Amino acid sequence: MTRERLAQARLYLCTDARETQGDLESFLDAVLANGVDIVQLRQKGLEARDELRFLEVFAAAAERHGKLFAVNDRADIAFASRAPILHLGQDDLPVPVAREIVGDEVIIGRSTHSPEQFDTAYIEDRVDYVVGGPTWVTPTKPGRPAAGPELLSHAAAVANPEGRQWWAIGGIENLDRLDQVIARGARRAVVVRALTEAEDPGGVARAFASRLRSA
Repeated sequence: MTRERLAQARLYLCTDARETQGDLESFLDAVLANGVDIVQLRQKGLEARDELRFLEVFAAAAERHGKLFAVNDRADIAFASRAPILHLGQDDLPVPVAREIVGDEVIIGRSTHSPEQFDTAYIEDRVDYVVGGPTWVTPTKPGRPAAGPELLSHAAAVANPEGRQWWAIGGIENLDRLDQVIARGARRAVVVRALTEAEDPGGVARAFASRLRSA
């Protein structure tokens, strides 16, 4: 079931625990009910106990809506929370080590920031999906230069439509930018501020999901 849900997924959201807003549960319900397929908790500096506490909210919301939730970076937290997805960056644990911790059933995603990294990750053993970006400079990754839309064109050219998934990420803050990544060949997108800063996150999620599914 998990991999079937991944195969159908188009819209992936990374969000913090919304401690300032105090609305994590209702926010997750709004976006998951309106087209978000995967929600990832991404908040640097959390103590393990706090991260696990927040992930209980993510897990419950994902279960209510028949969607998936993901852990960022930490294989130990993914194992402890029974998360269906672990997402790894270039500087995180090597995939074989992460696999020893989480096992074979957990989906593992990989971030890439250049054509060379994308090519390596796309054929890397025991990786399930690849993310390419940032397409535009984004404050969620301070100091990281944009890979540019050209990375998406490269990904679309080398990826096998029947093979593992790849996702665009980075600065996809509105529908105009979403259209630009779609024009470069992306059919799946990872977003952050487009939803986390939206006045109507459910409505924005619905619009993004509709645009992706009609591409």
